Amino acid sequence: MTTLTYRGKNYVQNKEAAKKQLVELTYRRNVYTNRMDDVSSSNEKAELNYRGVNYTK
Repeated sequence: MTTLTYRGKNYVQNKEAAKKQLVELTYRRNVYTNRMDDVSSSNEKAELNYRGVNYTK
């Protein structure tokens, strides 16, 4: 069991930690840059609405 400390008081965790399978993440620079280029090349304006007021970005 794991003992946790919060503001000076110790607590005992009642359940076991879950056994999760690890996931390996990969970074693909070319995919990221291609997607950013696609977004920047489109001239669409984002329309936002906050509390009834419209904004264009």
